[in-house]
Amino acid sequence: MSLKQRIIPVNIEDQMKSAYIDYSMSVIVSRALPDVRDGLKPVHRRVLYGMSDLGLTYNKSYKKSARIVGEVLGKYHPHGDSSVYDTMVRMAQHWSLRYPLVDGQGNFGSMDGDSPAAMRYTEARLERISDEMLADIGKETVDFAFNFDDTLKEPTVLPARIPNLLVNGASGIAVGMATNMLPHNLTEVVDGIVAQIANPDITIEELMQYIKAPDFPTGGIIYGTSGVREAFETGRGRVVVRGRAEIQVADNGRETIVVTEIPYQVNKANLVAKIAELVNDKKIIGISDIRDESDRDGLRIVVDVKRDAMASVVLSMLYKYTALQTSYGVNNVALVNGRPELLNLKDIIAEFIKFRIEVIVRRTQYDLRKAIARAHILVGLLIALDYIDMVIDLIRGSATPEDARNGLMAGAFIEDMDKFWKQFGPLIEQADTDEYPREEGNALSEAQARAILDMRLQKLTGLERDKVKEEYDELQERIAYLKSILESEELQREIAAEELQEIKEKYGDERRTDITAADGEISIEDLIANEEVVVTISSLGYIKRTPVSEYRKQSRGGRGSRGSKTRDADFVEHLFIASTHNYLLLFTESGRCHWLRVYEIPEANKTSSGRVIQNILAIPKDDSIKAYINIQDLTDEEFINNNNIVFCTRNGLIKKTLVEAYSRPRAGGINAITINEGDQLIEAKLTNGNQEVFIASRSGRAIRFEESKVRAMGRTAAGVRGISLNEDGKDIAVGMVIIDPEEAETAIMVLSEKGMGKRTLYSDYRLTNRGGKGVKNMQITDKTGGVFSIKAVSEDSDLMITTRDGIVIRMAVSDIRVMGRATQGVRLIKLDKHDEMADIAVIHKSEDEDEPTTPPAFDEEE
Repeated sequence: MSLKQRIIPVNIEDQMKSAYIDYSMSVIVSRALPDVRDGLKPVHRRVLYGMSDLGLTYNKSYKKSARIVGEVLGKYHPHGDSSVYDTMVRMAQHWSLRYPLVDGQGNFGSMDGDSPAAMRYTEARLERISDEMLADIGKETVDFAFNFDDTLKEPTVLPARIPNLLVNGASGIAVGMATNMLPHNLTEVVDGIVAQIANPDITIEELMQYIKAPDFPTGGIIYGTSGVREAFETGRGRVVVRGRAEIQVADNGRETIVVTEIPYQVNKANLVAKIAELVNDKKIIGISDIRDESDRDGLRIVVDVKRDAMASVVLSMLYKYTALQTSYGVNNVALVNGRPELLNLKDIIAEFIKFRIEVIVRRTQYDLRKAIARAHILVGLLIALDYIDMVIDLIRGSATPEDARNGLMAGAFIEDMDKFWKQFGPLIEQADTDEYPREEGNALSEAQARAILDMRLQKLTGLERDKVKEEYDELQERIAYLKSILESEELQREIAAEELQEIKEKYGDERRTDITAADGEISIEDLIANEEVVVTISSLGYIKRTPVSEYRKQSRGGRGSRGSKTRDADFVEHLFIASTHNYLLLFTESGRCHWLRVYEIPEANKTSSGRVIQNILAIPKDDSIKAYINIQDLTDEEFINNNNIVFCTRNGLIKKTLVEAYSRPRAGGINAITINEGDQLIEAKLTNGNQEVFIASRSGRAIRFEESKVRAMGRTAAGVRGISLNEDGKDIAVGMVIIDPEEAETAIMVLSEKGMGKRTLYSDYRLTNRGGKGVKNMQITDKTGGVFSIKAVSEDSDLMITTRDGIVIRMAVSDIRVMGRATQGVRLIKLDKHDEMADIAVIHKSEDEDEPTTPPAFDEEE
């Protein structure tokens, strides 16, 4: 036949399709995906079985890795040596597997991504837990298949007493599919499997009471449980893991972030380099130095925080921009009966339980077969010992061993056959086995005859005969027990549960990865004390919160106590009271709105300067906070749709907008009001729609009108005229207060630029229309200076006045008597020659506060 005649033409498309499908199935089944039963890919299975072949158990000496790789390559794995060695190395790395299966000696790499030493330098043996993966493999518990050249057989799966797929996880990329299964804690997994054995109808919700979440070898903190729950329920999910970091404060007040655990599979050296790169690129600010202080005792990364930075904010930025917070996409794809399937937690456990019961049944069948075979031999020995003299005579009289064997089988040593069958017949029939057949009419089988011929002379003693009888009786009990196992599925499940409990007792340990709820899963207010604090913001943007109790009450006219320690050319510009649980809406002079929870503001004593607000909020350096609003809950639909925020600008414009427009916090803030050129925001207040607006000007005039006179506008509107100012170019609006018209006792506290102040009843100001010049509010002279600020006060409240030099004085409003609209007022604080007023805040008295310890000073009325 010519060469041309042997060429068969085929369609290339069909050939490519067939070849690619074959290749795809080979990758899926024989390379990339783990088996749901033992959780191993073929290469892992071959490494463990090859090491077992070499006798490298945990209690034997190590062997060169090159010897192991050669064994696996030559017998079972027809691929490159690097695939085998890399697999063995990973199974020995304590940071890669939650429960390592190989005990390595030498350089097996590091968390920094360092390569292991060459295989000729390292040694290895199996870990003790690997014995459980290979237990009972010699008892026909699993199927074997021919290796690549059909010269040897290898197991298609390991018996695996431990649920390796769940405890060590797996990852791999096949063709058209992939798997990524996370490791879990052995103790939790065993408890969950035992619970499912006891109750096959258990729900995943109930299983999660035992198996709480993945447990990584490198520890860390799982941030949020919703992704874990989704992965358990569907087989797909997203688990977010954070490194374990602690903020430490030195004696000098400097803060340091110490990282002791990093997320699973994160390269430590790359993480440190990435942080340094972000610091150099100024994407993360507030870090002065970073050091890797890891040693043989454990991982330790130290991040030094700058003195003016807030460590918690820096840590949040590290979580956001680096692998210190990493998410893992869970994709539980494994081979079930040779086919890839997506499995949820209950499915994986069900398949493992099914496999363990199969192993127990096959092991029991093997043990039963061996026990029956041994009982068969023991029956022959008992017969021979009972007829020992005749047996010896028969053997001595036989010409060859074959003649002796045939004589024993035929019962030639028996004189009274009827008596023999009556005595041993039931025992012989009970001991008959297919493995050792006995020909019809023969007294013994060939196996029994051979055992008699091989019997040592010491068996002839009476004591030895008793031992044979005792062994036979014990075997009968064991045979009965083994048969009961095969007949009872419930007993099989009990054995599976008992063996798992033994595994738990031997290898179980504590969880390494903690679990914490993500934002929105728990209310952080439950973890933070609800208390009132004094919040101060300086002109240069330093912010802090201080307990109200730190400010000692003084009498009017005093010098005040030292409050916030400000830097040169800086002064406290805002000082107000807020609850730690509140939302703080901060409005800048350019009309931007930013959100901040009060507990997020760094706490400091009253003499501290605080932290730069740009480290907390994304506020441009050329902008500053001008107004604030405390709101308890931005998710209350009824509240945000029935309350407004009223804005007032320096040029006397006013705008009203529903709170709902500002109820969705954004990291970079939003435009709250459009500010015209040359204007700036001076105040923002919360209203309920039925209140009155009071605006005062620097020139000593004020206007009072109903809130309803201002229509609601959109978030970006500029507003309408609230008060008409003098046209000399010097007059500006200095403040706005919102008053409930039913509170007739409310008074307006007016403070001048030179420390003069007075209290006037709100009812003294007549109601007018919006947009007018208003009425006289304060007698303005050179001694008073222009009006600096106005506040609404009540008889039982206190004032806290701050100067640009940082002097703070607190006094009771009741110490300042009520005066008319046109008066100059009394001196509230004595200013140094170059000092000026900075801010005034109203404090509502706490029931446990002490009364003033010094008598009130005289009224200095002008």
